Amino acid sequence: MASDIHQAAPLVLSCGEPAGIGPDLVLELGRQSRPYPLVILGDIDCLAQRANALGLEIALRPWSGGSTADRAGELSVLPIPTAQPVTPGRLDPQNGPHVMHLLEAGVDGCLDGRFSALVTAPVHKGNINQAGIPFSGHTEFLAERCKAGQPVMMLACPGLRVALVTTHLPLRAVADAITPDRLKRVIRVLDGGLRKDFGINRPRILVCGLNPHAGEDGHLGQEEIEVIEPTLGSLREEGIHLVGPLPADTLFNPDKLLEADAVLAMYHDQGLPVLKHKGFGRAVNITLGLPMIRTSVDHGTALDLAGSGRADSGSLREAVALAWQLATRSTAAQASAS
Repeated sequence: MASDIHQAAPLVLSCGEPAGIGPDLVLELGRQSRPYPLVILGDIDCLAQRANALGLEIALRPWSGGSTADRAGELSVLPIPTAQPVTPGRLDPQNGPHVMHLLEAGVDGCLDGRFSALVTAPVHKGNINQAGIPFSGHTEFLAERCKAGQPVMMLACPGLRVALVTTHLPLRAVADAITPDRLKRVIRVLDGGLRKDFGINRPRILVCGLNPHAGEDGHLGQEEIEVIEPTLGSLREEGIHLVGPLPADTLFNPDKLLEADAVLAMYHDQGLPVLKHKGFGRAVNITLGLPMIRTSVDHGTALDLAGSGRADSGSLREAVALAWQLATRSTAAQASAS
């Protein structure tokens, strides 16, 4: 490896739901050498059994610190056992706490400097809740664990970045959640993250309206007039480059996106279907507003594909590559500042 690569601590990768495709994807990473240090959080027995089912010869090296195994055919694993044996494709609520232990270990390791960034394979929210653990998503959990005020979920693929004002809320709760305070916090975090993490000096952010046709001058809803437009106006006075609110059905046209650094959608299914249509399998989920770097895949646990050998590892590879890019940029910035 080049000397500058050693400046950052290892990445840490959570296997996610053990009955899903997370272990499959992690093992796929182990087939080739990696130009970055990597530690896997997972159950070694589960990984070994899945490797056997997939016909992969991957040496799983227990890790407790120090150098990592990054040659082709090997992985460093910080072992965190499941409560029950794992059957691919079959959820077990008794393993819900195991998934949370993976996340807790990853976050805590990033906060104490052992790891430079956390990458997460998919989890199954329903199974975690079935285990009696309230869990609405990675974004909300990470914010609470890090004591961060306002996390922002942003997905990115080649040619498009989409951030969300609200994340995992039922539609009937969305309008009430879009307040001036929330909009200001989200947009400031988004603008700051694009500047700091992606090196964009003055990001240009396109903002979706909430209602069809961005409210049609109040005929299709008042939120744009009463909440969104005044808030964007005050943020423009702070120097943030915002365009909108724009009708979401035409905002994603290629000509409008040409000069956009990000799109801000008001709710989950307003912006993410477009991004996933454009870049599914290559998109990365990034959590902005945390005191650590976190990226993830753009898909779910795909229980029907677990252990089949048909899971596509493209999104995980992109998530790991972006995490390392952000980690090395952060390390270089800290070094120059000191």
